[in-house]
Amino acid sequence: MMTIGALARSAGVGVETVRFYERQGILPKPARSGSGYRQYGEDSARRIRFVRRAQELGFTLKEIGELLAMNVGKGASCGQLGGRTEAKLEEIERKIRDLKKMKASLARLQAVCLDARESRNGRAACDCHVVDCFEEGRCL
Repeated sequence: MMTIGALARSAGVGVETVRFYERQGILPKPARSGSGYRQYGEDSARRIRFVRRAQELGFTLKEIGELLAMNVGKGASCGQLGGRTEAKLEEIERKIRDLKKMKASLARLQAVCLDARESRNGRAACDCHVVDCFEEGRCL
């Protein structure tokens, strides 16, 4: 059994993260010692490492809780779990497409701004339409 501090070190998180996961229902409430100290097993450390890795992969705490509930219940099929990961993959693909569009728009804005700056030889402020783009949504 581990104290909350030992669990946090073992899982690579802070003590407040452990408490937060408990409040969110991601980590079950632990047993307590006779003196009131929380006592955790290695399964709690594994669960926290799972949560952290799932967060790195883009899953929200709500989604992680659902995955954990499916796994704990052992009633979920591979198809159900696979469906969740497939949906997350599609979401990530959408985000990548959006980020690529944003990158292209910003690159065009930057090019226009650089052209304007060079044509004025630095004498006047850059008229690069960035403000128009952000304020009015009229991006190139």
